[in-house]
Amino acid sequence: MLYLFDLDGTLIDSEHGILACVKHALVQLQAPVPEPSVLRGWIGPPLRASFAPLLNHDSERIEAAVQHYHERFHTDGWREHTIYPGIEAAVRRLHAAGHQLAIVTSKPQRHAAPIIEALPFGHLFTRMYGPSPDSAHSEKASMIADALADFGASPAQTVMIGDRCFDIEGAVANNVAGIGVLWGFGSLAELQQAGATSIAATPDALASLLMAGDL
Repeated sequence: MLYLFDLDGTLIDSEHGILACVKHALVQLQAPVPEPSVLRGWIGPPLRASFAPLLNHDSERIEAAVQHYHERFHTDGWREHTIYPGIEAAVRRLHAAGHQLAIVTSKPQRHAAPIIEALPFGHLFTRMYGPSPDSAHSEKASMIADALADFGASPAQTVMIGDRCFDIEGAVANNVAGIGVLWGFGSLAELQQAGATSIAATPDALASLLMAGDL
């Protein structure tokens, strides 16, 4: 089987780094900074889509905000995360069983690469898929399609695992099973509404679900 993992909210808790970079960008532009509960919803969607309403959809200010975000993320933000308890053991269990693993993330590749390289289990992932830095879309569906082609895997042999609706919607678009995880930034209702095939409450439950093949 080919198992595709989201990064933020699935393998790592990146809330601190992402929100610090968002706040930095808004402060640089003297724009209002939303409450933390609102900013948490920014984890997953494309940055430009999230910045747009706060910056009156001004394309120049949006691009400036994205640039400020990337500058801080490059120096500090990429280090500001923690690994979810139990996820390393789950990934190692799947790899030891002979399954193929890859990462499909909304993070630009230049930001995701150093994070994955620093993970103690990052080397277990054969490939990483991320959007172009100038993309306004998360492109989960197209990245999953690329993974299917690269690995020569059929949709029936593939599973997408993630914490947000974007992960599940990308899976549905490719006729791939999508498993929603509850330890990230999405909600049960969001994942179910997007069409999740199954829901996992913990990394151990996820590994057991995948090993059993009972999706």
